[in-house]
Amino acid sequence: MAVYHLKTPISEEQVRKLKVNDTLYVTGTMVTARDEAHKRALDLHNNNKQLPINLEGLALFHCGPIVKKVNNKWTVVAAGPTTSFRMEPLQADFLKNFKVRLVIGKGGMGQKTVDAMQKCGAVYGAFTGGAAILAAKAIKQVKNVEWLDLGMPEALWILQIEDFGPLTVAIDTYGNNIFEDVQNKAEIKRRTIYKKLSTT
Repeated sequence: MAVYHLKTPISEEQVRKLKVNDTLYVTGTMVTARDEAHKRALDLHNNNKQLPINLEGLALFHCGPIVKKVNNKWTVVAAGPTTSFRMEPLQADFLKNFKVRLVIGKGGMGQKTVDAMQKCGAVYGAFTGGAAILAAKAIKQVKNVEWLDLGMPEALWILQIEDFGPLTVAIDTYGNNIFEDVQNKAEIKRRTIYKKLSTT
């Protein structure tokens, strides 16, 4: 287990060095995107239209931040992670088309995304749920916001971050998936316990 401090844009070479259980801190540009932002981005791409920002090498945060405007300037108050599996139907295509190198969220993702991360060169960084204030402290500036018509939580927030983390690399580019490993170990333990109970 190693500790890495990466700056965006992150290269494919850099993420392919990461392994599950590594700790990661990120500085640079991060965007938030949930279901609706994923859909709009992919719709634009499929219609040969450009996104308002080049996402290649950036960090993508599954998050609907709480943001307030003070003196005509946006400030992130809280930025807790959204359950990532909500984005599972869209994430593989998102990685393929936009070359995001780091996806941040909670709860992990499915096999389709795991396969896409292995193929495209991206990792999943797990951020602790309930630590929304900690996340907000690492967000130094709201650089811009796009698609506010989707609503504040679903908009594409473009953020300047500094040492955002700690993130645990939970899915790497080798197909390793901490969440699947834990589930498999729990299933083996469950069967062992049930077997012991049935023989007593």
